[in-house]
Amino acid sequence: MSSTTPAPPPRTVRTPPLSEPSGWHELHLTVNGDPVTAQVESRLLLGDFLRDRLRLTGTHVGCEHGVCGACTVLVDDEPVRSCLTLAVQCEGATLRTVESLAPGEEPLTPVQRAFHECHGMQCGFCTPGFLMTATALTEQDERPDATEVADALSGHLCRCTGYRNIRRALGQALDETYEQGE
Repeated sequence: MSSTTPAPPPRTVRTPPLSEPSGWHELHLTVNGDPVTAQVESRLLLGDFLRDRLRLTGTHVGCEHGVCGACTVLVDDEPVRSCLTLAVQCEGATLRTVESLAPGEEPLTPVQRAFHECHGMQCGFCTPGFLMTATALTEQDERPDATEVADALSGHLCRCTGYRNIRRALGQALDETYEQGE
């Protein structure tokens, strides 16, 4: 008489309570004026989506901690660190990257022209982030005061220029923008 041991019951794999049924999402947004629909993973960062999926490499990823500001883009006209923002958070949003500022043969924007004329860059790695923040400042209804400008620039790091020419360039762009409106 042989004794057979019963087979153990099938192992149940439990799903963690915060797990999603699907890690993929259909994303709809507008990037630099063009409608975009894409399948993205929940964890995909906006900077990686822009650079790797849309090939918009003007957005630079520096520190990946939101400290340097090189990855700044405009989401619904507000400066946002694309290294800290998930692509899925931008569902339905309008995004602008540095590529949107003067596409093709378009003339330079006042911000781009001022950075060029005032030598507001050296190596250029941080420049896209500064340009996008400066663009947001020049698009406000009223001219930002010195405190607002200093606060906006404090979110960016530049290891080359010492900021003097960047501040001068932003001042020139603000002068040109807000003198035209008067």
